[in-house]
Amino acid sequence: MQRDYTLAMRQFIKFTLATIVGFTICTAAALMLGGIIIAGIIASGSDNTLELKDKSILQVNLSGSITEYVEENPFNEIMGYASEQQGLDDIIGAIDKAANTKEITAIYVAAGITSTDYATLQEIRNALLRAKAKGKMIISYAKEYTQGAYYVCSVADKVWINPEGMLDLHGIASKPMYIKDLMEKFGVRMKVVKVGKYKSATEQYTEDRMSDENRLQVTRYAGNIWNVIANGISKARGISVEDVNRCADELTMLKPAAYLLKNRLVDKTLYAEDVESEIKKLIKVDEGEDLEKIGCNALNTSNIGQQSSSDKIAVYHCEGSIVRSAEAGVITGDVGIVSHKMVKDLEKLRKDKNVKAVVMRINSGGGDAFASEEIWHAMKTLREKKPVVVSMGGAAASGAYYMACTATHIIAQSTTLTGSIGIFGAFPDISGLMTEKLGVKYDNVKTNRHSDFSFLQTARPFNEEEERMLQEYINRGYDLFCKRVSDGRKIPLEKVRKIAEGRVWSGGDALKIGLVDAIGGIDTAMKKAAQLANVKKYETLHYPIAPNWIEQLTEAANGGSSADSQLRDVLGVMYTPFMTIRNMEKQSPVQAMCPITVIRE
Repeated sequence: MQRDYTLAMRQFIKFTLATIVGFTICTAAALMLGGIIIAGIIASGSDNTLELKDKSILQVNLSGSITEYVEENPFNEIMGYASEQQGLDDIIGAIDKAANTKEITAIYVAAGITSTDYATLQEIRNALLRAKAKGKMIISYAKEYTQGAYYVCSVADKVWINPEGMLDLHGIASKPMYIKDLMEKFGVRMKVVKVGKYKSATEQYTEDRMSDENRLQVTRYAGNIWNVIANGISKARGISVEDVNRCADELTMLKPAAYLLKNRLVDKTLYAEDVESEIKKLIKVDEGEDLEKIGCNALNTSNIGQQSSSDKIAVYHCEGSIVRSAEAGVITGDVGIVSHKMVKDLEKLRKDKNVKAVVMRINSGGGDAFASEEIWHAMKTLREKKPVVVSMGGAAASGAYYMACTATHIIAQSTTLTGSIGIFGAFPDISGLMTEKLGVKYDNVKTNRHSDFSFLQTARPFNEEEERMLQEYINRGYDLFCKRVSDGRKIPLEKVRKIAEGRVWSGGDALKIGLVDAIGGIDTAMKKAAQLANVKKYETLHYPIAPNWIEQLTEAANGGSSADSQLRDVLGVMYTPFMTIRNMEKQSPVQAMCPITVIRE
C-alpha cells in the first residue's frame, strides 16, 4: 500500500511539474512572439518616407476577394491564414492618391479572377475615371478577365490580354438555393411567419422555386445592374449596347482572342513578360531603364499627400450579417456587424469632439432584427450630435437599411441593393428529427397552456394559438420598421407601406422613391460629410479598430475559424445548406435579413 502511495505521489509531482514547465514555456513563447511582432510593427511603421521618380506607375492588383475594409492582423501569415483579400478603401485610396501625385504617370491594373459585388467594382471603376480625368494613363492586362474585372478595366486607355487568355462576358444570373427537401430528409421543418409579400428570405425553407413576387423583384434589380454594366462597357469601349449584349449572348469566355479583337473588347494581345516593355513605350521610358512601380499599400502608407488636422471625419465600415455577438474568429476578420460592439464605438465617436462627422460605409444584407434596432438607436443618438452620412456598398438592405434610415444623408451606388423593408421569423421544428429519425421520446408536465413553448420546437409542432401569437409578434416588428423609415426619411407612413412589403430596390430605383438621397460612392459621401460639418481640411479615421495583439493571439491559440474554413473546402456548395441547418438553434429566430442572390464576381 505504501508503495502504491509513493508511486501515486511521484506521478502527481511529475504531472504537476510538467504542467508548470509547459505553462512557463508557453507563456515565455507568447511573450517573445508578441515582442517580435510589436517590434516588427514599430519598425515597419517608423519610416514612411517615399521618394518617387518621374514616370512612376501605380500597380493595382485587381484579383482575389475584395472586401470593404481589411483590418491589419500580424497573426494571419504566422497562423497560415494569409489570403488574397484586399480592402476597397486601400484600392481607391491609392488610386485617388496617385491621381494627385505628379510623379505618377500611369496606373497599371493587373486583373485576374475577382470576387466581390458590383457596387464595389463601381467604386474602383469610378476612382480610375477620376484619375483618368486628371490626365493619368490607365492600362490593364490579364490572362483572364472575369466579367466584373473587365467592367472595371474597360475604362482603361489600353486593354490587353494574353493571346490564349479568356474574357468572360455573360450577363447577370440569380440562382437561389432551396433546402426544404433537404431539411425534410433530416426530419426538420421550418415554421415561417413573415410580413411582406416580397420578403423572399424564407422561401429557401418553404418552397422549391421562386415565388412570382420574388421573380419580379429579382428580374428588376438584376436587369438594372446589367444595364449599368452594359452601358458602362459600351461607353468606355465605343461599341453599342446591342453589341455588348450580342457578345454576352455568344459567351465570350469560349471565344478566341481574334474574336475579342474583332469586337473591340480588347486592344492588343501579348504575353505577360512583354507587358512592361509595352508600358515603357507608352509612357516614354527607355527600354534600358527600370520601370518605377509602386503598390497600393506602399503608396497609402507613404508620406505623399498626407495632411494633418485636428478635425476628423470617421469612416465606420459595416460589412456582413448583423448579429448580437461575434460569430467568427478575429483571425479571419469575418465577424459581421456586432451590435453591442458597434453601439460602444458609436458612443465614443459621439463624444469625440475632434470627430466632426461620421460616414457609415454599409455593405450588408441585414440580420438580427433586435440588433438592428440597437444600432438604429445608437445611430439616431449620434446623428443628434453630428452629421451622419451613409455610403451604401453592394447591399444595405433589410436590417442594414433599418439601421441606416435615420442618417442625415444616404448615398448609394446605382447597383446597390437596398430597401427590403420587411421582417420574418423562421422557427425550426425539429420534432420530426428527434422523435421519428432519432427515436427520442418525450413526456410532459406543465402548469400553463404554453409552459412547454420554445422558439426551437423539439417535442411537438406549434399549435394554432401559438402560430397566431407569433404572427402578431412579427407584425409588431414590421410596424416598428415602417415607422423607423417613415420618421427617418420623412416619408408618410402609408407611402412607406406601399414601397415596403420586403421588396428589394436597386440604388437607381431607391432614389426615385425616396429611400436614398443621391447616387455616388464613398468619395461623394466624404464630400457631403465635410460639407455638412462645415470643414475643409480634415483627417480620415477608419473604424472599427482592430483587436489588440493579445486578443488576436488568444483567438489564434483557440484555433480561430480554421475548422470552419476546412469545412468550407470539404463541403463546397453544400456548405451553406449544411451550416443553415446546423446553426438553427444558435440563430435569432426573428430576422430582418435579405439574401442577395445575384452572383458576385
